[in-house]
Amino acid sequence: MIDKNQARLRRARKTRAKIAELKSVRLSVHRTNCHIYAQVISACGSKVLAAASTLETEVRKDLGNGGNVGAAAAIGKLIAERAIKAGIEQVAFDRSGFQY
Repeated sequence: MIDKNQARLRRARKTRAKIAELKSVRLSVHRTNCHIYAQVISACGSKVLAAASTLETEVRKDLGNGGNVGAAAAIGKLIAERAIKAGIEQVAFDRSGFQY
């Protein structure tokens, strides 16, 4: 019997395999109750090209607690700016098996 976490990891593997097949840069998002983290990862999967999270001091002073919708919007805007600065215009969204 597959438990909830194993099912999520299976979904994540399938998604990452499809993204690797497309040879696309991926956007990985991790969400906890208190913080949101986003990373743009290279097509080969070995290098982080851009990152943003609610732990950063300039983000924290604007938002306070970083686990809400406003924080998600701020991190989305910040990771987009950093990705464009790094020369990345298109990414594949890697939701790590979660429903977003």
